[in-house]
Amino acid sequence: MKTIAEINDKIKKGQAVIVTAEEIIDIVADKGLSKAAQEVDVVTTGTFGPMCSSGAYFNVGHAKPRIKLGGGKVYLNDIPVYAGLAAVDVFLGATAIPDDDPRNRSHPGDFNYGGGHVIEELVAGKDIWLEASAYGTDCYPRKKLETWINLQDINEAVLFNVRNAYQNYNVAVNLADRTIYTYMGILKPHLGNANYCSAGQLSPLLNDPYYKTIGIGTKIFLGGGIGYVAWQGTQHNPGVARSDNGVPKRPSGTLAVIGDLKQMKPEWLLGTTFLGYGCTITVGIGVPIPVLSEEILAYTTVTDADVMAPIVDYSESYPQRQPDVLGEVSYAELKTGKIEVNKKEVPTSSLSSYSKAVEIANILKDWIKKGEFLLTEPVAPLSGAESGIKFKNLEERQQRQN
Repeated sequence: MKTIAEINDKIKKGQAVIVTAEEIIDIVADKGLSKAAQEVDVVTTGTFGPMCSSGAYFNVGHAKPRIKLGGGKVYLNDIPVYAGLAAVDVFLGATAIPDDDPRNRSHPGDFNYGGGHVIEELVAGKDIWLEASAYGTDCYPRKKLETWINLQDINEAVLFNVRNAYQNYNVAVNLADRTIYTYMGILKPHLGNANYCSAGQLSPLLNDPYYKTIGIGTKIFLGGGIGYVAWQGTQHNPGVARSDNGVPKRPSGTLAVIGDLKQMKPEWLLGTTFLGYGCTITVGIGVPIPVLSEEILAYTTVTDADVMAPIVDYSESYPQRQPDVLGEVSYAELKTGKIEVNKKEVPTSSLSSYSKAVEIANILKDWIKKGEFLLTEPVAPLSGAESGIKFKNLEERQQRQN
């Protein structure tokens, strides 16, 4: 019905109709799929939740005399960064923590400060203390460097997250007789609570389950600025069981995303602590879905009632990689505040913010309506459900080799 070029032309003329993934549900119910597909040009999505496998790389610029950070030790606010790239290129991971952090020696550990917090503070404009030691060379003679750096003063600062925006995810519970501390939050014993982490009907990959419009090169809202899909994310696994509407019933697709950190805002990149587990960062992502056909529009009408998530015991099944699932539950049920597991009523809570996801979808909608954000044509598709067997872990690889 339409092309991205045609939609962009309408955006430039101020004629495009942009709605959020929340709004499109009622529009299609009222007008029907065919008429809505003719009228609506773009559906915006959003998600805001903790996302490990995130980080940023920097070129901090050369000191006088020059120093070779590669092969040395580098810290930003006492957080170790990876320096094995080049003289002054470094990478900061969101889950990195100080060398002297007590970790879980006194369980549960506090994990008060990590790489995600440094990224948030950089984006907020704060000065960050850089401390480095190097072995010295003829061309890079300096061996010590201590200085303050600021986001605006360094050459390049790029957010590069290798696994974000999970397409569906587990609902975490605890069958054990003790409280456990996980990346899904604190889980009380004997099914004391259930935690989940998804924007459900607003989540980007749940609105494009077969990656028909989201691909490598797709322009997105990232951390309050503009970013791009760089590749499929790590652990991208599109071949899981799906519902009749195409929505995966297990953790499935992921995105690797990239963007200029200097454009971003601290309210959309939040350093985050998980008691007893570690540090990460909470990331805001919004993806526009061009309405190229009725089929694509139909996918965006997914509701929380249409998305089923697996209930997994994080005291035994998850850590031991057992395939056991205690049941499936819809996001509509999860959002009521309680579900039933093993005939017991269990209170639920979300680690992601649905209200923030709505805000992201509306910000992206506003950018497009104002002509400040044009859509991009993906240069290549993400690996899809038909892409064949993928090695998912070392155990499987070893079994195949044997």
